[in-house]
Amino acid sequence: MTWKPSPGGVLELDSVSGGYDGSPVVRGVSLRVEAGESVAVLGASGSGKTTMLRMIAGLHPVSSGRILLDGRRIDRLSAQRRGIGLVPQQGALFPHLDVAHNVGFGLVPPGPLARWRGRAERAERVREVLDLVRLADRAGDRPSQLSGGQQQRVALARALAPGAGLILLDEPFSALDAALRGAVRAEVAALLAEAGATSILVTHDRSEAMATADRVAVLIDGELAQVDTPERLYHHPVSRGVADLSGETVALPATATGATAETVLGTVPLDSPAEGRGTVLWRPESLEVRGVGAAGHEVGYDDGYDDGYDDEEIRGHAVCTAVEFGGARTLVRMRFDGTDQICAVPVPTGQRVGTGSRLAVRPLRPAVFHAV
Repeated sequence: MTWKPSPGGVLELDSVSGGYDGSPVVRGVSLRVEAGESVAVLGASGSGKTTMLRMIAGLHPVSSGRILLDGRRIDRLSAQRRGIGLVPQQGALFPHLDVAHNVGFGLVPPGPLARWRGRAERAERVREVLDLVRLADRAGDRPSQLSGGQQQRVALARALAPGAGLILLDEPFSALDAALRGAVRAEVAALLAEAGATSILVTHDRSEAMATADRVAVLIDGELAQVDTPERLYHHPVSRGVADLSGETVALPATATGATAETVLGTVPLDSPAEGRGTVLWRPESLEVRGVGAAGHEVGYDDGYDDGYDDEEIRGHAVCTAVEFGGARTLVRMRFDGTDQICAVPVPTGQRVGTGSRLAVRPLRPAVFHAV
C-alpha cells in the first residue's frame, strides 16, 4: 500500500485577536504558513500560544481578525468543518479502541473529511496511514500496549488520515521522557514532511522549535515578536526577549558608536551599526575562554595547545565561579570584572580551569546590540 499525500493547505492569520472574559491574550497576530511548511510557535507559559492554536482549530472564538485556509475563511466555521487535524498533548487516544479504530475514528461519516464512505475504503486508508507511521503491524493493539513514542505516532496518523490540509500539534512531546523526546520529535517531523503536510507546532521548548521547524514564530505577551528561520532567529534576534527564548545568552551593558561598542571586554564589533547605550548579546559558544596564569599569560589545554593570539588581543577578564563537567564540553560559570553578572560558557574538556581561576575572554563573532 502506498501513502498518497494530501496537498498541504496555506494558512493565513490576518490581525487575529482573542482572549478570555474581555481580557486580550492574543493581540493582532498576522502570519502566513505556506503549503507543506512547518512552523513552530515558541512562547513561554502565558504567552498566548495555546490560545492561538485553539482559535485556528476552532476550539476558541476569534474576537477580531480573520483566519483563512487556502483562501477560504474558516474562523466562522465550527471545528469539525475546518478540515484541520489536531495532535493534542499526550495524544489523547481512546483506550478502549485498538490502533486501527483510533486512526479510523475521523473517517466515519458524516464528518466533512470523511471521503472514505465505504468500510473497505476506510480500512484501506487506515492501512495507508499506518504504513506511513511504521505501525501497520500494531493495528490490533490497544494504546496501553504501545510505548509513548508509538502512541504519538498513532495520534499523528489519526490527524493525517482524513486528509486534512493543516496539522496542529499542541506540545505533543511534553509527556515523553527526555531520552525519548528528541528521537520522537525527529521522527514526527520526518513523517510530516513525507506526508506533505502543512503543520504548526506549539511549544515552550526552544530546542524542539529550532530542530523541527522551517520557521519559528516567537510569541511574547500575545504578540508576534519575530518570525524567522531557526538560524536567523538564533544569530540575529530582534530583541532581548527573543534572544532569551531562542537560546542561552551572554548579555553585557554597552555603549555603541557605529560598528563597535564599548564593554567590559573592551571595544567589540557589532553585527550592524548602532548608537547609544544598550546591551550587547552573544551566544555562549561565541566567546572563547582561557585560564590566565599568575603572570597574566593564558593557560592552554593539558595537551599544550596554543590558541595563536597574543595577550594584547584578550578582550577582557573574568573570574570562574563554578565548573560543570559535561563530557566533550565543560561548562564554565564566570563573573566578568566590573559586573555582578554570572554567565555560563562552554569550553573544551581538558582546559585547565578551576573555581576561582582568572579567565581571559575573547569574542569570536560580532555582538548583537539592543538599545535600552
